[in-house]
Amino acid sequence: MKLEYEHELPFEQARERVVALGQYLTNRHKIEVSWDGDRAVVSGRFKKIVKIRGELSFVEGMVLFDGEDPGIAWRGQAAKYIRRKLTTYLDISTPLDELPRA
Repeated sequence: MKLEYEHELPFEQARERVVALGQYLTNRHKIEVSWDGDRAVVSGRFKKIVKIRGELSFVEGMVLFDGEDPGIAWRGQAAKYIRRKLTTYLDISTPLDELPRA
């Protein structure tokens, strides 16, 4: 499953916000997010049902997710969830320190 999410934030701000999203996923859903520079490996299960495994990376103005396809039954819901979270966390009108971490 490949997703591209466009945003208008400077690179470092976008990265800080996606790191916060990773903390949320780990704390809330026990999904492991391991960073290596500007790339993250995401691995775990959402609600103990949907397997999530993939890589998150950045290019100027875009966050990319390239991961295993969770299957036809969950593909749409998984993509919606990821996009919804990226929309929330990359919203410049929400201060970084107000983004949920748990």
